[in-house]
Amino acid sequence: VLKKQAYDRKQEPAYAQVSDLTRLSLIPPEAKATLETFLQQSVSASEAVAASDFASQEPEAYGYEFQSHGVIEMLEKLLDKFVEERTALEKSEMNSKHA
Repeated sequence: VLKKQAYDRKQEPAYAQVSDLTRLSLIPPEAKATLETFLQQSVSASEAVAASDFASQEPEAYGYEFQSHGVIEMLEKLLDKFVEERTALEKSEMNSKHA
């Protein structure tokens, strides 16, 4: 299960969460209009930054970096150790039956 999740997740744009607020019925229409204006400014500003040379040189940050590689490695080592010990015990049991 952990191996399937062993990857870094991309970070969604910050305005994605804010844009979800415009769909809520609890938000007043004036606030929705303000949010829409903000989102339009954010999109145009991010397009301008993406066009610059500086933005193309920046590394992309992940929204979540998987940090359980050590746990997976430890479990794999324990599995190998278990298989080796089981094989040794089965071998000694067979030898004692035939002796």
